[in-house]
Formats: sequence, C-alpha cells, structure tokens
Amino acid sequence: MKILVTFLVIFMSASAAFGQSSPPDAPTAEVVIQKAVQQLGGDRYRNVTSQIGYGKFSLMKGGVNVSFQSFIDVIVFPDKERTEFKALGVKTVQTNSGNVGWVFDGDQELIKVQTEKQVSNFKRGLRTSLDNLLRGYWKGDAELTYAGRRPGTLGKRNDVVKLTYKDGFVVEFEFMADDGTPIKALYKTLGSDGEDVKEEDRYGLFVETSGIKAPYVIDRFTNGVHASRINFETIEYNRPVPDSIFAKPSDIKSLRKDLKF
Repeated sequence: MKILVTFLVIFMSASAAFGQSSPPDAPTAEVVIQKAVQQLGGDRYRNVTSQIGYGKFSLMKGGVNVSFQSFIDVIVFPDKERTEFKALGVKTVQTNSGNVGWVFDGDQELIKVQTEKQVSNFKRGLRTSLDNLLRGYWKGDAELTYAGRRPGTLGKRNDVVKLTYKDGFVVEFEFMADDGTPIKALYKTLGSDGEDVKEEDRYGLFVETSGIKAPYVIDRFTNGVHASRINFETIEYNRPVPDSIFAKPSDIKSLRKDLKF
C-alpha cells in the first residue's frame, strides 16, 4: 500500500483482532477470484452483459420484515441500471447511466434529476458489488490484494480479498476457502454525524439459471444490525435491453406502465 511498514502494522493488528491469518499456502487474490468465477458459472458468468431480476425489497427491524416493495431491476453492465419499485400501487423509478441519473416519484408524479449525492451513492453501489469485483470492472481504478483468512461458519475458513480504490475507499470480499462461494462484502460509509458506519452485504440462496449462479438473497447489515433484504424471485441473463429505458422521459405517461421484456 502507500507506506509498506504502516500497512503491515495495521494488517497485523487487524488480523489479531478478527482472527484473520495468512496460511503458508495462501492463494493469490487472482486465484480466489478465479475460483469464485468458476463456482458461479465460469465463462458464462463472466460474459453476462445484461441482467433482469424480479423480486421483493424488505426493510427489517429487530429481525422482522416491517415493510416490503416488489421490484424489477434491469442492469446493463457495467454501469447502467433501472429499478422500479411498487408498494400499495405506487411506483418509484430510479435510473442511472454512468455519471447521470433520474428518479420518478410516484407519490408526487414528478421526474427529478438525481442529485450529486444520489449519483455518488449509485457509484458506491457499483464499487461494492460482487459483479464489479469478479468481472474486473474495477481495473484501472483500484488495487486488488489478498488479505488473509477469517473464521467462517461450521469451522470453515473464508479467503478475503480487498479492493483499495485510488480515493482511499476500501471494500473487502469474503469467499469460502474450499469452493470459492461468495459470502459477504464489507465496507464503511460516512454517517450523517460524520462517524464511520460499517456496512455488510451477506449473500445467500444461490440459484442456477442457464448455467449461471447468483445469490437470490442479499442481506444488508448496518453496524451489525439487519437493515434490509433483497429477495430475487427470478433472474434472466443477456436479454436485449433498449438504451431508451435509461433515458430521462419528457413526461410521466410511459412511467405509468410496467416495463415489459
């Protein structure tokens, strides 16, 4: 990293604190990623260009689902996404394409250009995504390193790889050491009070479709508290997606209709 000695001190302290270690036969970060890619479908996974998912997004409190919205999520990799949420008949649309984005507020029936903070949040979501890591979209903007092993579940160990971006943002990803199954992503955000907030995305219920595996459940934990759940019902890959769905519409008429593919 920037100063080798400082990095080694920090790394050794963190390893002691979290039971993290680098065994004599430790793999390289590239080997860990390759194992995970093979677990998720190999070249079929790596060559995905678009993804359309249907499911439900839930807010959690005290381990209980307190509200949910149905959604359709359309992604054209690496940086285009449109997500339509619906709850009690009211629709919200969030759309991003590179450095720009717009939002449809169904309550007010207004189309708004995304703020700088909203676009920044979207880009952070790209940086912390499993697909961004495994398909290499980070290359040229971050450094990849192997960060050792940590205790997993049932006596197993997890391999940890780290992405360190040029602006200092860091994301760690854990994978089962034996078969490469993705387990979680960990990173920090800045809270409204200026304090660091620990975020953790846990992957579960891997389902295979057309030879490609994906986590159908993604749980978000904020400072150790279960905050939300994404639960996919179906995911389709490499369907044609018109660029027009990412363009900001001139009126709301088209937004009253559900996306059809």
